[in-house]
Amino acid sequence: MTIAGKGEGNLTGSFAGLRVLDFSTTIAGPHCTRMLADTGAEVIKIETAEGETMRTRPPLRNHCSTAFGQLNIGKNSVVLDLKSPDGVEAVRRLIASADVLVENFRPGVMKRLKLDYDSVRALNPKLIYCSISGYGQTGPSAELPAYAPVIHAASGYEMAHLAYQPGRSRPDYCGIYHADVLTGVYAYGAIGAALYQRHATGKGQHIDVSMLESMLSLTLNEMQWAQFEVKPTQRPMFGPIETSDGYVMVAIASEKTFQSLMQVIGHQEWVSDPRFAKYADRRENWAKLMEGVEAWSRSVSTEQCLAALNAEGVPSSAYRTVKQALADPQIAHRGALAEVEDGGGTFKVLNLPFRMSGAKVSAARKMATLGEHTRAYLKEAGLSDDDIAAFAEKPATVARG
Repeated sequence: MTIAGKGEGNLTGSFAGLRVLDFSTTIAGPHCTRMLADTGAEVIKIETAEGETMRTRPPLRNHCSTAFGQLNIGKNSVVLDLKSPDGVEAVRRLIASADVLVENFRPGVMKRLKLDYDSVRALNPKLIYCSISGYGQTGPSAELPAYAPVIHAASGYEMAHLAYQPGRSRPDYCGIYHADVLTGVYAYGAIGAALYQRHATGKGQHIDVSMLESMLSLTLNEMQWAQFEVKPTQRPMFGPIETSDGYVMVAIASEKTFQSLMQVIGHQEWVSDPRFAKYADRRENWAKLMEGVEAWSRSVSTEQCLAALNAEGVPSSAYRTVKQALADPQIAHRGALAEVEDGGGTFKVLNLPFRMSGAKVSAARKMATLGEHTRAYLKEAGLSDDDIAAFAEKPATVARG
């Protein structure tokens, strides 16, 4: 995909020619390397013969997971046993030809395998080695087990979110893993920065990405409030306003949108009302203001509410399900969804949320099968068929490719 109407002919991805070794599992690392694949990199995913855990996550069709596919489309699959000396030796041969290595094991795991940065940098001084972990590679918390929900709690994010839920004292349940996706994006950006630096210096480096710090970056205001004495005040809390048949989100973030909203609800006099005239006044009387807005919105349907708000340029949206959002004509216009294929049939994945006028950004069309490319890469690394049979955990699995 390119920017609509601005594509410059037959384009390649920005990272075309880049070789990435992907040792990551679950979400954060695979999301990072999927982004690299979508922007042109050759990503080699290293797995055990059983495959990583996301391969068993629903939806499953013919034992093929579309959740796994969303995170791993466009990658080449190599099966190796990292617990065997032969498997580690095979990896070291692959590292010699790689530009980037991404791993998200708990700190210390790659060192025990003798595949940590210090152990392999001599094999490839230009290697960009990216480690993703819960708390960072060093420090008192480094070796603690960490999954996204734990990091949400540890970062203060959940308690910060709770502060915007009036009348509640118990933190929310966690079902959407912000920390994983956000950390994967930070890792992608850090790899790009390291590659740019390598262009000037010719040297690789180790990147240490922390999920904890990634989540802290979401608490912009709260981070400052935690450091200084701040007078307690009401803060505009953007939330649902009720309509006759649903809910709508309205964001009043400027004087213009406030004035436009007052026009919509028929309270133009509130523009000069001492309770609401200035932003500071509105902060202190936010609940009262929203009561007035909701008195109007309850009298109209969601469709009527949005039509009135949009006509006056007030930022708003109905509360939609993901299924409804995916059906938005804007998603189709942007080409945001790509149809891909695996052993269970076809399904759709989300393309990256950016387009470029001079480079291709898109998901591959077909998922690799587990171990599909093992033989090809090991032969490229100089191994004979007999060597490959010794290196691979299950020779029958890697006979394809």
